[in-house]
Amino acid sequence: MLMDKINKYYTKEYDFNCAEVMIYAANDEYNMNLKGETFKTMSSFGGGMGVESVCGVITGSLAVIGILFTKEKAHEGEKVKNLCKEFFHKFETKLSTNNCSELKAKYRKEDIGCRVMIETAAEILDEIVIRELQVNNLA
Repeated sequence: MLMDKINKYYTKEYDFNCAEVMIYAANDEYNMNLKGETFKTMSSFGGGMGVESVCGVITGSLAVIGILFTKEKAHEGEKVKNLCKEFFHKFETKLSTNNCSELKAKYRKEDIGCRVMIETAAEILDEIVIRELQVNNLA
């Protein structure tokens, strides 16, 4: 379960931003076999891309969807675009925004940090990935 991996990586020991947590956890959970350079791409997406814009758990989750379900390139079809839309819609429905600054103001707590956003994203991502892997007989 993705949440188990989230709990592993969302610690002071690892000290990852939210986007990094999502990709490291997903890599473990879905056996993505990512390399070091791929992980480093997520470093610039934490804190809403450093300017408190779109939440890092969203960008990290969308990166996972792209890696898992893009065959070669983005313009090969609507599948990845639709999965990203689905993720965004479900996240915004649950937490009412995708904006890092607004999410932090509403949900971030000193003792748990951004756990509400991370757990919400993990639940939605896991649902989408498990369904799509089963649909595509990749599970």
